[in-house]
Amino acid sequence: MTIVEKRENKTVDERRALGREARKAAPRASHGSWTPAPDRPDPLTLLRAEDDDRMADLVPIRWGRMSTSPFAFYRGSAVLMAADLAPLPRTDLTVQLCGDAHLSNFGLYGSPERELLFDVNDFDETLPGPFEWDIKRLAASFVLASRNNGFGEDVARETALAAVRSYREHMTAYAEMHELDVWYSHIVADDLLGMVRGAAKAKAVRKGVGKAGLKFAEKTFAKARGRDSLQAAGKLTEVVDGTRRIVEQPPLVMHLAELNENEATAGLFAQYKATLEDDRRELLERYEVVDMARKVVGVGSVGTRCIIVLLLGREGNDPLFLQIKE
Repeated sequence: MTIVEKRENKTVDERRALGREARKAAPRASHGSWTPAPDRPDPLTLLRAEDDDRMADLVPIRWGRMSTSPFAFYRGSAVLMAADLAPLPRTDLTVQLCGDAHLSNFGLYGSPERELLFDVNDFDETLPGPFEWDIKRLAASFVLASRNNGFGEDVARETALAAVRSYREHMTAYAEMHELDVWYSHIVADDLLGMVRGAAKAKAVRKGVGKAGLKFAEKTFAKARGRDSLQAAGKLTEVVDGTRRIVEQPPLVMHLAELNENEATAGLFAQYKATLEDDRRELLERYEVVDMARKVVGVGSVGTRCIIVLLLGREGNDPLFLQIKE
């Protein structure tokens, strides 16, 4: 006989009571200020320690990208914020953190079912940790991004407050929902665009503006819908002696043969295929791997291994790009 461990499910009221109890350990007022700890580690020392695990030839690119603006520096320095948050009060409500929940790590992407979704799209720093850390990193990113784009402090404050307010309201709604409803909850592009249109209309009524933001959003969504492997192949590949190959762009795009990493990457790809569900593995078996290359992406990711794999299906105009990312 198999004994199944019973999970203790709590009612909404019981969860709410636990949340209020947890707040005693970290009252909301305790999150309102920050003072550097007397033994605060040197920021540059922490960042340089990260370089030890990165590809040495890409480290200067990482520092160069981080140096372009305060927001770019913020994007590449999640370790600094984690170190600064570690000594602060927290509720000990542990979740699987994104770990780098700044606004540029949210975006539009296609699901396996070909839906265009909006969600977190980067998990390089994911680890279990206090839920407050993701919220604080997200809120701070809106302030820095607002300044970076030339907006005033009033806009920076308004956008940060809107972000955390939305988080609170969504968590409240999820707490009232059934488990399956939470599990399948997601934001599709059309829903998000509808929200933008509603906000633009309200803003236009209130201030006589809003059309420019709406046009930008509609253009961004249209561009996202046009992204696919065929478009990527047009930008990243060329035909050499009748074979489609990834275009070399040192040091940003380099073939693995030049880096002596072909064999290791092929092994990882074989392991990946073995983890797939039967139907997806069957689909992937219909493609042939024809080229692989290292590609530099993002800011915080620079120096970690990111490899693009070019596969072809029935003919040369049937490409599939996959990304292997450390």
